[in-house]
Amino acid sequence: MKFKSINFTCKNCGAPLRFSPIEQSLKCEFCQSTELIDSSLEKIKEYDLDKALKELNRQNKKEIIKEVKCSKCSATFTMTPYSFSSNCPYCGTPAIIDFVKEITPKSLIPFKLSQKEAREAFKKWIGSLWFAPSKLNKFLADNDKLKGYYLPHWTYDAKTVSNYYGQRGDIYYVTVEKTVIVDGREVRQSVQEQRIRWTPVSGRVHNDFDDITIGASKTIPYNILDNLAPWYTKKLVPFNNKYLVGFNSEEYTIELDNGFELAKVKMNSVIRQSVRNDIGGDQQQILSLKTNYHDTSYKNVLFPIWIAKFKWKQKNYNYAINAQTGKVSGERPYSWLKIALVAGTLSTGVGGAVYIDEHPQVIEKASKVLHLLSVNFS
Repeated sequence: MKFKSINFTCKNCGAPLRFSPIEQSLKCEFCQSTELIDSSLEKIKEYDLDKALKELNRQNKKEIIKEVKCSKCSATFTMTPYSFSSNCPYCGTPAIIDFVKEITPKSLIPFKLSQKEAREAFKKWIGSLWFAPSKLNKFLADNDKLKGYYLPHWTYDAKTVSNYYGQRGDIYYVTVEKTVIVDGREVRQSVQEQRIRWTPVSGRVHNDFDDITIGASKTIPYNILDNLAPWYTKKLVPFNNKYLVGFNSEEYTIELDNGFELAKVKMNSVIRQSVRNDIGGDQQQILSLKTNYHDTSYKNVLFPIWIAKFKWKQKNYNYAINAQTGKVSGERPYSWLKIALVAGTLSTGVGGAVYIDEHPQVIEKASKVLHLLSVNFS
């Protein structure tokens, strides 16, 4: 399918505009002039989940090849199937095209962190990693390594009613006679031993959930994307193409129904804690739990993320930075050389003893890493 790109140009010099996280407006990189984005009073809406799922079941889900003609240089290039904003690979001009998915984002969180600020957040995070390769510190010196994306997310609201059956455990103590060794002699003593009295219980708990966020993109591993939370959805603004200019943006690849199943997993951990609080006592056992969901709703939103990939020892490591809060999430490589140096220090007698005395936290970390690696490779 062929698309014509949409772009925004500077009124003063005609150069392409890009969204600036610092200015929170469009900015011309050539003459530095800015263009404000009109604020909207449109209310951020929730949409009926059950109704949407029934309608989506009748839709034909087919992957579309997107051929885009740049409005600046007239070159034709291909966007990935789920992208709808990018930059022309020939002239660098931002390009935005129409949506093709059934559900379109009606709101987003604009980028708050600039590329420079994201790079600083990443460096600080790297500084907290033990035994990371030195090359990782220099990784983001090249600006092209860090790319800005608006990645799709679902947010879900729900009210739940959960019926449970389980047991309440109350701790009590009994006095028992035991034989113990005192000064090398056997002595009979009275000691207190812990017991648990279990009582069958059943009940019902109610929970209200608001904006449970689920990443709807496969561009980066789900666990990395999910770990970028929390997102402050009260800061959502009505969708406007101008916020996307200069960034990559994607439509969802995780469908609405699959996203809700992932949301249920998050809700379930909260529900189980509510059940434990309702059971009370010192310990709780949940033997059965059944939850009904009602008043369910959703939003399709875009969240701002800086993304990078680091290659080390023939393996790619993914990193993501929440461009609203600066939180970093990623996969960490280990430098075997650094670990070996610490391990060698541990085996060098007096020198090792001095190092241990002066750097106990390093030794503790090294021991944990070596144990982890031995478990993984045994």
